[in-house]
Amino acid sequence: MASQSSPRLPFLSPRSQVDCPDEGDIVHVSEQTPLLQHQQLGGDSRASHDIISNSNRTEGRMGSDSGLPRGQEEGDAKPGATNVALAEAIQMEHSMSFTDAAFTHPSAIFWSSFVSLGVIMLAFDPQLLGNLYATPQFQRDFGYPYEDGYIISAAWQTGLSMGNPTGQVVGALLAGFPMDWWGRKWTFAICVGLTATIVFIQFFARALTVLLVGELLGGLVLGTFVVIAPAYASEVCPTALRAHTTSYVNLCFVTGQLLANGVTAGTSQLDTHWAYSLPFALQWFWVAVIVPGLLFVPESPWWLVRKGRIDDATASLERLAKKGTDVTPALAAIIETDRLERELESGTSYMDCFKGVNLRRTEIAAGVYCTQVLSGIYLIGYGTYFFEQAGLPTEEAFDMGIGFLAVGWTATVLSWFLLVRHGRRTIYVTGLFVLIILQLVIGILDCIPGRPSGVTWAESSLMLVWNFAYDLSIGPVCFVIMSECSATRVRSKSIAVATAAQGVLGIVMTVAIPYMINPDEANMQGKLGFFFGGMAALCFTWAYFRVPETMGRTYEELDLLFDHKVPARNFKGCNVEGAVTNLE
Repeated sequence: MASQSSPRLPFLSPRSQVDCPDEGDIVHVSEQTPLLQHQQLGGDSRASHDIISNSNRTEGRMGSDSGLPRGQEEGDAKPGATNVALAEAIQMEHSMSFTDAAFTHPSAIFWSSFVSLGVIMLAFDPQLLGNLYATPQFQRDFGYPYEDGYIISAAWQTGLSMGNPTGQVVGALLAGFPMDWWGRKWTFAICVGLTATIVFIQFFARALTVLLVGELLGGLVLGTFVVIAPAYASEVCPTALRAHTTSYVNLCFVTGQLLANGVTAGTSQLDTHWAYSLPFALQWFWVAVIVPGLLFVPESPWWLVRKGRIDDATASLERLAKKGTDVTPALAAIIETDRLERELESGTSYMDCFKGVNLRRTEIAAGVYCTQVLSGIYLIGYGTYFFEQAGLPTEEAFDMGIGFLAVGWTATVLSWFLLVRHGRRTIYVTGLFVLIILQLVIGILDCIPGRPSGVTWAESSLMLVWNFAYDLSIGPVCFVIMSECSATRVRSKSIAVATAAQGVLGIVMTVAIPYMINPDEANMQGKLGFFFGGMAALCFTWAYFRVPETMGRTYEELDLLFDHKVPARNFKGCNVEGAVTNLE
């Protein structure tokens, strides 16, 4: 491959500072840390604090270990133009509104949404399986007689439901390697092809053992989509769009679950194998939608820069932006952020996710994702079955399951309006607190002696409210925080670790929930609210002290704030001040 030229970026002021007015601390950035001219974010009144004087500003040059392609001569650099481009990129990121970003980057929105379609398949499969447990024909073909009907034993429910999350744990961890080797685009394409193949196993399954193999292999491939989607969305969109395109992943989750509920509600009354074979077959629909566009997906410019393919990165940025948009500032910012992270956290392996400052960043990514499980999200997979066991007739249980997810879909869309005006931390922590209260109220209602029919409907209605609050807050915001807190050089692997951690907890819940809700086991019904309310309370305590505010921050700003160990509660009040200097 021919050598590709790239702009040489300057080292900036060694007297750079991170000022956190909440604590009155001024943290000095190390001598080889680049400094950018930043303004206070999030509408804080302390934006006027200017803590750097011009006398503190010095000049410097990039060393040979900058991480940029080798072989560039000193005379090739145009430092003045580079500095202007870098400063312009920073100014553009902070001044660009959501409307402006959507106007100038429609292709970025489209392609990030396109890649996220894989998450619909990921969500469809386990939700479908959970609903089939309440489908009469599936119960007759795969279950055993119990009282006046048939049920699938808790042991087999556990085994089947474990296939998907177990596969996801392994698949998520494996995804990090091809994403680094071959890029986001081709990893996505390969996984779509494998998914189409594995659906055949599920479609033709007529025994629980065969279906278990299909679920296990399906989870192995489907687990990669939840790693690819937020990583890609966060790398192809400007800061103003980042929250919406990454939280769109949650909308795809809810869409997949909603479609699974709608499909099984329509086929549940069939008295042949098509009651469950047809829902499995419909997974091919999404493969048919995705395949035609695979060749046209732009590769992530961040991945291309890390591979030294600067010309390709430029071409990708041009495809992601409106025609005529100058992408030089965006390219300069990507190169500079990558260089900074090479200095702050060397390496891109899984081990690097747990070294130095990256350990904290990985903890946050995994923590916000695991909180979804611990707060009760896995009940959604058993929603119809839960409503049925709570006392609703089968048909009404399916209807409630559809309404359950329709509410969640609406809430996810509404969360986009909150993300424009309110910080990620505020939405996440407040939403988690509301979930705790709702779960405890459900548990208390279930303790009413005799459980009159009004209590059953009250519990079911509160579950709808709970789902609305979940998908308005921690559901979508989780993917925003996870993407923004991960360092760019290890983002795919950090998200993979977080997905695997969530998957492990998912396996635990998959084992436990059937035994907690099955009528021939614990039959806890609404008392599950006490269990998940308590778990959510522990998560709330952790989130209050550990989840930072990342709204409006560039990736380089986040690198500096994490590098200087700024407390999570003080991220919003911190200034990163300085100036870009010219090389002489």
